[in-house]
Amino acid sequence: MSETFVLSLAQNALMIALILAGPVLIISLIIGSLVSLIQAATQINEVTLTFIPKIIGIALVFLLLGAWMLQQLVQFTVNLFQGLPNLIH
Repeated sequence: MSETFVLSLAQNALMIALILAGPVLIISLIIGSLVSLIQAATQINEVTLTFIPKIIGIALVFLLLGAWMLQQLVQFTVNLFQGLPNLIH
């Protein structure tokens, strides 16, 4: 197992992790910012107020993009297992 292969594998794994986590984190950031802006405008200081909108937003992201996310993860795993015989040589 060469260093190049290990570094390439780690780079691909990190890229897949960022691609899969990106939409969820972006939606959570947008919803949290909007709720905080509304809280600042109305002077309501309730910490738990952002919880429900974030959960709903994240659930919608998983409903809309879940199949694509799973496909990306499965494809990465299949490519990883298909490359294992090359490591033995």
